[in-house]
Amino acid sequence: MTARCLLHVCLMLLFSTEISAQLCTMLHFQQNKVNKESLELLQKMSRKFPSQCLNERAAFKPTQDVVQLPVSQKENAMVAIQEILQEIFNIFSKNLTQSAWEETSIVRFQNGLYLQIQRLEACLRAHMEKGLTNVEIEDHQLTSRRVKQYFQGIDVFLKEKQYSLCAWEIIRMEIPRGFVLLDKLTRRLNN
Repeated sequence: MTARCLLHVCLMLLFSTEISAQLCTMLHFQQNKVNKESLELLQKMSRKFPSQCLNERAAFKPTQDVVQLPVSQKENAMVAIQEILQEIFNIFSKNLTQSAWEETSIVRFQNGLYLQIQRLEACLRAHMEKGLTNVEIEDHQLTSRRVKQYFQGIDVFLKEKQYSLCAWEIIRMEIPRGFVLLDKLTRRLNN
């Protein structure tokens, strides 16, 4: 009886590892799909940039251009993608009460990001289990810090503007730039 249970557990681990490995090899396809759907949903949330917000647009000055974030190596690209998606998810999980966005688009946007974050975390865990050198660990941490620093600027802007309609619209217009970087990084996953 115990041997049968042990065999069952071993088979489950073997199959889950195999399924996880297959999901990781398909990651670039999934990420391309998430990028495309997310951009469409961002556009759908609010059709037109409010004219009363044009003067405030100049008030948002990111500390750095997200598209220019330096990321090396395929594994580090995966770390950056996961961190960018997590930060976007965090931003769009905050005080959205003053945004005049379509609720179903927001929920679909958040759900898509969440699912992809979960996939990426599973792949990163599998990669980390193989063992990393100190240099690789430091590289991952540096990438993570750079991404967080950029998104902290967005968070500060939203707080300073008290999560106003205009602040959210400006950020909704900025976030697609993050998806430009995601596209560049996703191409690295394919190599």
